[in-house]
Amino acid sequence: MRILVTNDDGIFSPGLWALAEAASRLGEVFVAAPETEQSATGHAITIAHPVRAYPHPSPLPGPHFPAYRVRGTPADCVALGLHLFGPLDLVLSGVNLGSNLGHEIWHSGTVAAAKQGRLFGLPAAAFSVPLNGATPDFGHLKPWLVRTLETLLRLERPFLVNVNLPHRPKGFLWTRQSVRAYEGLVVPGEDPMGRPLFWFAAKPVREAEEGTDRWAVEHGFIAATPLRLDLTDEARLQPALAHD
Repeated sequence: MRILVTNDDGIFSPGLWALAEAASRLGEVFVAAPETEQSATGHAITIAHPVRAYPHPSPLPGPHFPAYRVRGTPADCVALGLHLFGPLDLVLSGVNLGSNLGHEIWHSGTVAAAKQGRLFGLPAAAFSVPLNGATPDFGHLKPWLVRTLETLLRLERPFLVNVNLPHRPKGFLWTRQSVRAYEGLVVPGEDPMGRPLFWFAAKPVREAEEGTDRWAVEHGFIAATPLRLDLTDEARLQPALAHD
């Protein structure tokens, strides 16, 4: 297989190269990742100016992967990677330093990169791991990444899957997206010059339901959530069509 690996944390993220190394067990790996961090950029694409890309050396002591650092968004990286390295068979995004669970997939640049791959007709998956104040132990997680990739590749293609790993996995679960109500919080403060500033945060108003991605990770399981590009609410569409 010819596999494109990207992320939204940037070309220097250890999660990117951990995923590239895991993917190399399954095929030939190519890397195109943002030059700087692009977290929470969603599915933004660059249209107001050209996108620049520069060859980037692999930091790994073992395998060498052709790589570009891209002055653009995660979705830009996928489009450009397909142009520079194509044809390709699979798009992988991550491993993101921070979870992409439940509602977080709406603004995730990591998931958006996978979606961009799926929009090009390729199977794609996004990988994330929660942050707990320290860099995840990717040496421990790499066998789980390989095992998860092998599971995904048994699916009918093309597919789009969002994968979240706990720091110490004890198993693998297929899950649904956690959809919870949140209390929006605006926390005021001020900068060192005394000027007002605001932090935006959210607090869940109920716990995650069993069988969801968030519940699985909280209980030590890898959560794999199949996604789709069609966001149509069929349950509302059919009555609306019948009414018209």
